[in-house]
Amino acid sequence: MMLLPAVILVLIYSYGPIMGIAIAFQDFVPSRGWFGSEWIGLDNFKYVFGMPDTMKVIGNTLLISFMKIIVGIIFPLTLAILLNEVKNVVFKRSVQTIVYMPYFLSWIILSGILIDILSPSGGIVNNFLQFLGMEPIYFLGDGSWFRFIIVASHIWKELGFDTIVYLAAILSIDKSLYEAAALDGAGHMKQAWHITLPGMRPIIVLLSVLSLGNVLNAGFDQVFNLYSPQVYASGDILDTYVFRIGMEQMQYGVATAVGLFKSIVSLIFICVSYLLAYRIANYRIF
Repeated sequence: MMLLPAVILVLIYSYGPIMGIAIAFQDFVPSRGWFGSEWIGLDNFKYVFGMPDTMKVIGNTLLISFMKIIVGIIFPLTLAILLNEVKNVVFKRSVQTIVYMPYFLSWIILSGILIDILSPSGGIVNNFLQFLGMEPIYFLGDGSWFRFIIVASHIWKELGFDTIVYLAAILSIDKSLYEAAALDGAGHMKQAWHITLPGMRPIIVLLSVLSLGNVLNAGFDQVFNLYSPQVYASGDILDTYVFRIGMEQMQYGVATAVGLFKSIVSLIFICVSYLLAYRIANYRIF
């Protein structure tokens, strides 16, 4: 009975909309509904993959996702190892709190902060560049910079949460190993390399493998609130592409076809990622 409200919500919002997949195979007209719209088979898919921007959008999605996965492992892992070496508890907790705070803010708020910070006219970053005698840079309107801003802001938001996960993994390592290494003359760097990293290997492998299941989710909220037509070529991802086609251009069948393609590919990635997680890290769902 306690689970019933959650089950009902899942049925309504997760399983109910599955019926809308039929729109991908129709020339859907809202006034006619599902039963009145013309059935056109795979024409929407042919149209989508015939569009010149589709493959570029898929490439952008994969590139941004893999960049986020790579730096999303390196930075939190490095920070967790460094914080583990800090003996001052007050300083350690303060740093954890500061880096964790952005995680609780929505992308609406963080995007507004970033737009102000990176503004070419009055942003603090460009003011500093001008102070150094450099020309201001339009970070959010320049395709060569936009991907890096997306990845950097993603790390800014997620760093605190991921760091806590790795710190928890470090706490599970047997402390007697560090004592034995110290007696053998191993310094902090050697202890981190030969004890901390091998001890964290299962969680590192697990999080890396499971992240493959979200490789086509490059972050709709983030990109949608930061991008503009100037950076479509380098920053447009599948989710924002579907939004523009479906909501702005009102091509509902085409947008649903793109969404269905993404869902199928994501399902394959998720299955493969859980298989790899079981084979490599002995992780299983059931």
